Amino acid sequence: MTADNAAGGSNDNILLDEPTTADLRAKVTEAWREFAGALAALLQNLAPDSHIDITLDPTASGTGTAVYSVSMRVLPDGVVEALAVGNAELPEGFRMDRAAVADMVALGWSPPGVLPDSGNSFGVRSAQEKAAQLATVVSRTLRDVYGAPHPAFLVYIVHDEQDEPIETAPLATARHEPTIGQSLDLDDLDADGELRAALAGAAEEVVPLEERVRTVVATMSKTPVDQLQVDTDGDIGIRAGSAMVFVRVRDNPPLVDVFSPILTEVEPTEELYVKLSELTNRMPIGRLYCAQDTVWASIPVFGRNFQATHLMLAVQVMTGLADELDDRLHGEFGGKRFFGEGDKPTPAKQPADDHRTGMYL
Repeated sequence: MTADNAAGGSNDNILLDEPTTADLRAKVTEAWREFAGALAALLQNLAPDSHIDITLDPTASGTGTAVYSVSMRVLPDGVVEALAVGNAELPEGFRMDRAAVADMVALGWSPPGVLPDSGNSFGVRSAQEKAAQLATVVSRTLRDVYGAPHPAFLVYIVHDEQDEPIETAPLATARHEPTIGQSLDLDDLDADGELRAALAGAAEEVVPLEERVRTVVATMSKTPVDQLQVDTDGDIGIRAGSAMVFVRVRDNPPLVDVFSPILTEVEPTEELYVKLSELTNRMPIGRLYCAQDTVWASIPVFGRNFQATHLMLAVQVMTGLADELDDRLHGEFGGKRFFGEGDKPTPAKQPADDHRTGMYL
């Protein structure tokens, strides 16, 4: 089976119809389009016996010892062979279900062992001049099957048969790293040097995660670290219109939680749960959920081998979504927005002395 049989374009449903969140979703879609284009250009120009290894960074995705990767090599006859990780190579609890395996086949992958010498991996071959189709298959596999939320969560290396690195143009926002989990390349992150300078002293593992997180947030908000808004719980607060976004560092396991109390004092109804489920399925990253009478939005960033780009993406997504979602959900379900001073809570059906969480602060 070849990449020529790949399925059609991905589902690009917009999360909301407001311009801000529509633009956000469009930016994520455009990032994947740019990644696929860069990968196609690279494949077309690589010499025989060249390899490209692309991996979903497990420190960012929370997959632990499970490594989702796609490896490609250019054969001497102008054919590109690609191998994608299969269930035999994944630990229990991280293996693909039947639907995901079916998606792989629908994208054009042959099941493990069908392509000669593919072993436990899915395999596909395509002519080098048809690299665009193969690049689309690889991109959709990483995004739709392996679950990469954005190309910035991918790491890659280009090398020859002797594992010697090959210098190439960058693969869009994916990170060029010889080993998974290597420190962030600050030159790629910030060309003008502002963030590079701010993080220069926080790039080593010996620097506590909390300090590195505060450096990133302070630089993004153009605020001195000692002037960040930090509450008694140690959470960094970022105002986003009528919403509030918090950044919390957890120790065990190392985790940075970017979250927002979208609405408080809202009645949890079946309609609300259905709406939150629908919105979560359409979000590029993160999730929405209701705990007691508060609707929360959350995007976790893994702290082990911390990458500043992952936190930056999470903060950018959350500040955009929170300010749009609290207005939309408030219009449908009532409750109180964080900075909605005139908001009134949904009338409670429980007794007045029923315990409720109220506002976050």
